[in-house]
Amino acid sequence: MLVVTSSTIENKEVDEYLGLVVGSTVRARNFGSDILAQLKNIIGGELQGYSKLLNRAREEALARMINQAEEKGANAILAFRFQTSAIAPGASEVIAFGTAVKLKD
Repeated sequence: MLVVTSSTIENKEVDEYLGLVVGSTVRARNFGSDILAQLKNIIGGELQGYSKLLNRAREEALARMINQAEEKGANAILAFRFQTSAIAPGASEVIAFGTAVKLKD
């Protein structure tokens, strides 16, 4: 599956627009990460536990979006974006979205 952030692909023509595709996941921090984060606030540095959590969430949201596009018969996704939002204390949602299309051969 070709996934791009642009709304067009050079030297490719869209045969059919299949609509919006979305993949999302909601992740919660764990108590251990929160304790380490508090320590990092004192001494500074990357919050590696949170970085790993966010990377896993992005990968899962992206995979779910691609699965939805494949179910629609797409071979590409245009205008791909990620969005993250806090939905509860200690929990965030990561959404991957774009436009599923069939490209001409």
